[in-house]
Amino acid sequence: MADSKIQGEGNYDAARKFDEDEREFIAKGDVEKKAREAEQALDGAEGEELERARRETGAGKTH
Repeated sequence: MADSKIQGEGNYDAARKFDEDEREFIAKGDVEKKAREAEQALDGAEGEELERARRETGAGKTH
């Protein structure tokens, strides 16, 4: 079992990669810019579709 890729309750490799990517994103200073872009998207033409996707994924309906 030492060679097993099963990681139990969580995928530690994916979590580590996510954390690294998140730190890099923050370090670049794009957070405020991306927040404004997201706000504009929600207020724009795609807002209804984005809200529907948010509700569905929140309810566990990803596919």
